[in-house]
Amino acid sequence: MSGTQVLIMLAGSVALLLWGARMIRTGMMRAFGADLRGIVAALAGNRVTSAAAGAVLGTVLQSSTASALIAGSFVAGSALALAPALAIMLGADLGASIAVQVFTSGVAILWPLLGFFGYVLHNAFDRRSTRLKNIGRILIGLALLLLALDLLGTTAMEVRDSETATMLAVAVSDEPVLAILTGALMTLVAYSSVAMILLVGTLAVAGVVPPESLLLLVLGVNLGAALPALVAMSGEPREARRVPLGNLVFRLVGVAAAVPFVPYATEWLAAFDPDPLRMVVNGHLAFNIVLCLLFLPLTDIVARLAHVVVSPAEDEGVARLRQLDESLLETPSVAIGMAIRETLRMGDIVEEMLAKSMRVFAEEDESLRAEVEDMDDQIDDLHESIKLFLTRLMQQELDETDSRRCIDIISFTTNLEHVGDIIDKNLMELAAKKARGRLRFSREGFRDLVEIHAEVMETTRLSLSVFMSQSLDDARMLMARKDRLRRMEQRAMLRHLNRMKSGQIESIETSGLHLDIVRDLRRINSHFISVAYPILDRAGELRTTRAAAPEGARDAGKAAEPAAGGAGPKASQPPAI
Repeated sequence: MSGTQVLIMLAGSVALLLWGARMIRTGMMRAFGADLRGIVAALAGNRVTSAAAGAVLGTVLQSSTASALIAGSFVAGSALALAPALAIMLGADLGASIAVQVFTSGVAILWPLLGFFGYVLHNAFDRRSTRLKNIGRILIGLALLLLALDLLGTTAMEVRDSETATMLAVAVSDEPVLAILTGALMTLVAYSSVAMILLVGTLAVAGVVPPESLLLLVLGVNLGAALPALVAMSGEPREARRVPLGNLVFRLVGVAAAVPFVPYATEWLAAFDPDPLRMVVNGHLAFNIVLCLLFLPLTDIVARLAHVVVSPAEDEGVARLRQLDESLLETPSVAIGMAIRETLRMGDIVEEMLAKSMRVFAEEDESLRAEVEDMDDQIDDLHESIKLFLTRLMQQELDETDSRRCIDIISFTTNLEHVGDIIDKNLMELAAKKARGRLRFSREGFRDLVEIHAEVMETTRLSLSVFMSQSLDDARMLMARKDRLRRMEQRAMLRHLNRMKSGQIESIETSGLHLDIVRDLRRINSHFISVAYPILDRAGELRTTRAAAPEGARDAGKAAEPAAGGAGPKASQPPAI
């Protein structure tokens, strides 16, 4: 075989190896992503159980990047402290090394069977069961990965006689730092430490690199395993970014401490199993076992260090630059989690706009009004980003739960965008009109507006909570606020009419403004309440709730429909998008 043929064979085998690892990871996330997140949430109570949860993630996903994204989403959502999240990362890296042991345990001969059954499952359940179809994808990925290992083993025999390979081996042997950096760079580019360890194992079989240099490459791969997550989460909230940073600290310290022991480790591993491939994978496993045992008691210290390095002030400059990472579309549950976080950020901005809107009426501050109007531009940008991100996600193979959640998120962000428009184009215009006309509300009239505004603010906060938790009880509470606001509105209207009858000048002059503000606040309230509709609908309570509600509540429900864009929430569908 010529040198060119060897190079083509090697490149093709590596590409097949990387693609097989990718198919396994994406298949696992699509088939069991929600279950894996549930396992992590259930086990992440202390260091030991968190590390166990991470080991499960690392073994089935073979990706510390995906594990970091899952752990980071829990930390960003305040569902998990940083120290247990770092324990998850230690376990995930250990789990990935266990996966390498499985792949090199002699199961390569099964690749034809895995490929056949994977193809059958993937096609037989193409439109019948998303989970079984993705299990087929996992099996195909395993077949490709094992086939790639077989091809790499064949190619390794040819590489042994290559002059280029000999020169590379000499360079790596003479420069330990170069060997570590080479392994780290290869892993960063490939985005897969598992694939890179398997590739280093192939070099071991070829015999072109000395054993000590092989272990240095293994250390480099372990260092590089922390880098893809750091890059992927660079635009995330500071809480999430601390997770890959802490993992990088583990890797840096661990690699630096292990370098002096490489000659001794080479002898110990050779005595345990002299096979070159086994020396590589056993060295990889041993490093991660030692790293987990040494650093598991120190996660609190590293967490404090990560808090110092990634300070709250740093997040201010990142907030507007944060983007939805499209590389996460391959892992739907993580992508949906990121979209939820961005939706909550959107909700926080809308809540701030609504809070400041009443101050604009009270203070007639032009700069504050301009600030509120600028915030609507942020809302529009976020809405567009989330909508496009989820639209692309829904083009992939999603199960029913993930598809439904995507629709709910798009529906809620659309309502948030409508609220932003109402505040910007309606309330702020009314505030400007009040300022231009030098109009003043009566003391009692403004107090009524403030009370209705406070009620809508409470609905806003509960709505964001319902969106996040999907709690049926909270959805019922949210729906009940619709009739509550209507009663407040009726009482305020009656008092307003009485003031006008009594000839109160301020009430007469501001009557139109007063009524328009109440109308807009009611529309905003209806948009926020709409998040409860799909939850109640799935519980079979939406029709019952509307039928049993007092006449006033049904009227308020009708008022919500045009507010959502002319196609309000119905019993079988969320608000129109």
